[in-house]
Amino acid sequence: MKSLKFRWLCFLVITLALVLWYSYVTRRGNTVNIGLRGYERILPSVTSGSHHMSLHCGQCAVVSSSGHMRGSWRGNEVDGHECVIRMNAAPTWGFEADVGNRTSVRVVSHTSVPHLLRREDMFFKHEADTLYVVWGPERNMRQDGKGRVFNTLVKLAKKYPRTHIYAVSRDKVLYCDRVFQEETGKNRMKSGAFLSTGFFTMILAMEVCDSIDVYGMIDGSYCSVANHASVPYHYYELYRLDECGMYRVHERARRGAHRFITEKNIYRHWASQGKLQFPYPTWSPRQQDSP
Repeated sequence: MKSLKFRWLCFLVITLALVLWYSYVTRRGNTVNIGLRGYERILPSVTSGSHHMSLHCGQCAVVSSSGHMRGSWRGNEVDGHECVIRMNAAPTWGFEADVGNRTSVRVVSHTSVPHLLRREDMFFKHEADTLYVVWGPERNMRQDGKGRVFNTLVKLAKKYPRTHIYAVSRDKVLYCDRVFQEETGKNRMKSGAFLSTGFFTMILAMEVCDSIDVYGMIDGSYCSVANHASVPYHYYELYRLDECGMYRVHERARRGAHRFITEKNIYRHWASQGKLQFPYPTWSPRQQDSP
């Protein structure tokens, strides 16, 4: 009799736990993170199957492409991390003293793939050990032979079989959209925004790193300060766009823009949980950003 009551008690406890879990998922808008299964390796043949990313790093450096990195002299500090994560086609050669030389992962926008191809030997031979994680809209990344960027990546995988190239899955992209909505209260598509490569990079870093040092990324209030320094949008394009000018244009645009400042306010929220740090430029997650 006691054994039967114990079994019933266990059954009720398990049932209650499942109900609570389902309720939690429902309240979160079904934002279930599929983790590293959302990064699928691109193999030389579409029919050769898929492999998910397997990566874990203790301490990571996320290196922004911002002009703030120019003259920073943080290269050795960056390279001292277990894993170094960079974005798009930001070069290290010629800027080693400021941004370091090592690259463990590159998170790349579909629009930046042509930039990689222009320096093919450098990226896929010199940096052959780098993991490339490419994100893009379904029309470019579809795997039925009609995804132009995906097809290009398959060709690269054939040409450089040592290189590990991963595509961000559609489910993962939708997950990132839902994270943006939960953090801001705004639907990403209805607000006319495109998530930036930085956003996908930070999501990946939060998943694979135990601790994260972010270099070159300003906080959301920086550009509203009257005496803020003017720096180029990219550290490797000295005479082109001003960073804060670019951020303001995108933040105010009604359609087809990245919400750089909004995203940085999201990172501040994440940093308050203790995993993210901003050693250069130094800023605290406790700083209040302007609306």
